[in-house]
Amino acid sequence: MRVRRYIFPKSIQDAAITSFLMIIIPFIYYFEIFIVLPHFYELWGPEFIFHLCTGTFILWNLCSNLMAIILCDSSIKGIILPSDSSDDWKFCAVCESITPPRSWHCEVCNVCILKRDHHCKFTSCCIGHFNHRYFYVFVLYMFIATLYASIYNFYFIYDVVHFDTLGSLLKVIFPIAALFVFFTYKELYLAAALLTVFGAMFTGVLLIFHSKLILRNKTTHEKYYSKYNRGKFENMKDVFGEKWYLVWLSPLIESKLPQNGVYWITKETQKNK
Repeated sequence: MRVRRYIFPKSIQDAAITSFLMIIIPFIYYFEIFIVLPHFYELWGPEFIFHLCTGTFILWNLCSNLMAIILCDSSIKGIILPSDSSDDWKFCAVCESITPPRSWHCEVCNVCILKRDHHCKFTSCCIGHFNHRYFYVFVLYMFIATLYASIYNFYFIYDVVHFDTLGSLLKVIFPIAALFVFFTYKELYLAAALLTVFGAMFTGVLLIFHSKLILRNKTTHEKYYSKYNRGKFENMKDVFGEKWYLVWLSPLIESKLPQNGVYWITKETQKNK
């Protein structure tokens, strides 16, 4: 892994969103494990321990993949690039360099990113060739975590919070506002439960969107036909590497990418081999 030298957010908006994510993940973990689960299972009983281990495994993959996204450098820095241009190569006036195909300059990061997909405000960095794997696995586990939690939260809130007045219904519609106006533990529980529902919906849409892009070997900048589409299996390997079947377990598992992010195999060049 090529490690980024400067990992701190470069904008106030990025810093605020990334800080929120880093705070909310351990908060929701604590809420689910030590408040919601004891409502259904005996504390430290076999069922509780099972869900504790499952939740901790999910938390490990969330935090470790998040750190891998932030630490992994997908920029052109430190990469030797040719001085002359060729097909699909372009000149970046800001970086003062000829940049490879599929690379784009990020105005926030102020550098060209190899196979740049997008700038992620939740991680304050760009998602590119070398950290695309960690981003997708992070989104996958975030969806699993929020969906998993939402199922238990539905029954927990149904038992704890009573919706028998107009005010209680308004708290569902405006949970954060209600938290500041009528601060009780029930309002806090309701806000946390609704946050997991929104998280499941948001990450579910992201998961579907990026799954389609990966299977077609496209980035968000490549909106139409992609000449890099070499079949679903090869497309997956371009993102997850040779050990694509193991990367879901941990970001510490090394999985070498078949391409270097500078020179790309297209459908045409593959046929000529």
